[in-house]
Amino acid sequence: MESIWSWFQWLYEAHGINLSIFYDSLDRDRFFSGLLTTIWLSLICIGASVVIGVIGAWLQTSRFKWTSRLVQGYIQFFRNTPPLVQLYFFFFAIGGVLPKVPDAAGHMVPPVGNFTWAAISLSFFAGAFNVEIFRAGIEAVPKSTSEAAEALGFTRLQSYIYIVLPLAFRVCLPSLNNNLVNLVKTTTLAYVIAVPELLYVSSQIWSDQFNVREMMNVLLLTYVGLVAVLVFMMHRWEKALKIPGYGR
Repeated sequence: MESIWSWFQWLYEAHGINLSIFYDSLDRDRFFSGLLTTIWLSLICIGASVVIGVIGAWLQTSRFKWTSRLVQGYIQFFRNTPPLVQLYFFFFAIGGVLPKVPDAAGHMVPPVGNFTWAAISLSFFAGAFNVEIFRAGIEAVPKSTSEAAEALGFTRLQSYIYIVLPLAFRVCLPSLNNNLVNLVKTTTLAYVIAVPELLYVSSQIWSDQFNVREMMNVLLLTYVGLVAVLVFMMHRWEKALKIPGYGR
């Protein structure tokens, strides 16, 4: 690998193309650490937002009006406010009033870190859209299907988990794919509360190396790669779950 790193060093010296993340070990470590943070944050938010969507869609079908109204309030709040404002709200408004706790060194620190707040905020934001996506999928399943399940002795919850949700999930996948792609791109907002994800570490690198142009191109290609992997996996999943009468 040293020959490859040396080639990028030569590229900078000969042509002024400063890709320091390849020839400088410090920048390389910072960049790949930010990449891992972005991937980890994306995976947490994807999983949490899907769970929120599934539970929220179930609560919307509840016989109790207050649960449906509660979910609707949640959806309207998170869909009608900018995700950046939500991130600031969680981190400063809620995080600022929580009592501080001592860390291992005895210093008083907030009980919830910036990474956790970013995961919570972005999960709730994407989850609000996922609730509506799953609700649309559930409504696409013929009502006679759940009635037949209940006639066979399934409870409403069992019918939802084992019959309705698997069928609705197939209908939801294209829309869910779009929302999860947007979620991965939205993780860049964690930059504003100093979560060391890709954009944050890249800004540190270009501040030190004055290579904004090169780092912007690297960032663009990296996010294209991340989204391409997600889209590929979702399309494979959609194809594997395809059954006659549902989906395309």
